[in-house]
This record gives sequence, structure tokens and C-alpha cells, in this order.
Amino acid sequence: MDQTIYSIPLTVPHRDDAPFTDERYRYLRHCAEAGATAASLKIKRNELLRIAARLGPDASQGIDIEALQRIATERLRLTGAATAARRVVDIGRPWLRFLGWWREPTVVFQYQSQLDQYVTWMRNERGFSPSTVEQWSRIIGRFLRWCDKTNRQLRDLQPEDVDAYFVAQATGRWSRVSVANTASALRGFLRYAAKRGMCTDRLAASICRPRLYRQESLPYAPEWFDVQRMLADAETDNPRTSAIVRSCCCSRSTGCAAAKRRHCALIRLTGPVGRYGFSA
Repeated sequence: MDQTIYSIPLTVPHRDDAPFTDERYRYLRHCAEAGATAASLKIKRNELLRIAARLGPDASQGIDIEALQRIATERLRLTGAATAARRVVDIGRPWLRFLGWWREPTVVFQYQSQLDQYVTWMRNERGFSPSTVEQWSRIIGRFLRWCDKTNRQLRDLQPEDVDAYFVAQATGRWSRVSVANTASALRGFLRYAAKRGMCTDRLAASICRPRLYRQESLPYAPEWFDVQRMLADAETDNPRTSAIVRSCCCSRSTGCAAAKRRHCALIRLTGPVGRYGFSA
């Protein structure tokens, strides 16, 4: 295969002198062959670079979850971002497993066998991609560990228990995309579990996946402080510019998404003159 994918190098660059270089790029080539996108390869490459810098020279003897969590805790202190800390485990563990360096925990949680059976079914019976198997097994494992920790039996679960999981885990921490991905993964697992008599068939149908919008990443509206600054700095006699600024302010209060997109586009099209790109 090509040694690059969408400009992401898959051979070791001369300037990369970080630890475990060959091991990192061997895993990246494996992910590329399995169908990983350029964006995910870039995230994995950057994350593995940071993880490798924190591993000791004896890493090949085995790395356990406690070691990865220490690296994740350090990242959380440095960045303050829970998602960055979670990536340490989400990306580091598959890499270490690929190398054969991962030391599985000796304490197996209650639903480990059910999780292993489902992972095997996803891979062998459904033919899911390795990235999907990895992501869904991680999501489902997190849910089953929560059930185990909170003394909830899979066979006795009710829709209210699933709601409680989302409230406890997602509130203030997960984006709508993360909630949607978790909902999809849990639906699939709970359908599988219900067909095998592990739980009631009501659970999968009770999970509501949030709708994702193509342009939901756009900011809802400028902050009021920024609106005031725009009004103060747009000192011009040009009525068209004044109308555009006031229209943006109105879209903040009305919450009309279509108007907001149109007004943002108008601001960008008015030219690069001035502090905020308004033409005079």
C-alpha cells in the first residue's frame, strides 16, 4: 500500500526521534489497512507520540490499566480536558494490545464473558470493521462495568436504569455526538442480549438517539459581549453594513438557525476590511 494516506505519513519520518517509533508507525499502518480515516490516523499518531514519551524502556514487559490511567491523570492536570485524558486509554490500549504489550487486568468484572461473546459476534458474524468493534466494545464495556459497580443485574434492567446511566455519565461531559454514538452501541448490544434471553426486549426500544444536524457545530450566536463590541466598532455611515450587524444581533435573540447562517455568510462576504471583516 502507499506509504501515505491523504498526506498522513505511514513511514517513519527522519525527524521523529521519540521512543518506540517503529512500534507506533507499524500500528498506524495496521489501522490504515483496516480502513481508518485520515483524521483518525492523525489523532492516533499525535496521541501515540505523547503516550510513548511517558512509557519506560521496559514497556515491552507489559503495561496495565493503572499505568495508562496515571498518564491520563497527568494529561488531565495539564490540559483540564476530560476527553484528552480519555483518549490516552482509548488509543493507548489498542496500540499496546496490537504490540502484545497489554497486561490484562487480573480482576474480571461480572459481565466480561457476555462482552467477549458480543465482540466475537460483531467481528465474526456481522463483519463489523475493526474500528467499529473497538469503539462499540469500549462503549458497551463501560456500560456493563457501571451495571456491575451499581449492583444492577443485566436480566433485571429496566428502561429507567438505562436513563440513569446516561444521566450519571453524560451530563456535563458528553457531547451530542458522544451521546448518539453511545445510544447506537447500546441499542445494538441490548437487541443482541434480548434475543439470547439476557435481558428484556424493551430496553433497546427505550433508548432515544439524539438527532444530529449537519451544521450543529456552528456557534448558536455571538456572545452578548461580542455583539456589543461589534456594534461599538462598526462606526460607519454605510447603511448596508449597519443593517448586517443589527441583523446578526437580532438572530441572537430570535434563535433562527437559517437566519444565523445567512447573516454569518453575509458578514464573511462583506470583505476583509476592518477589525471584524466588515466593509465600510
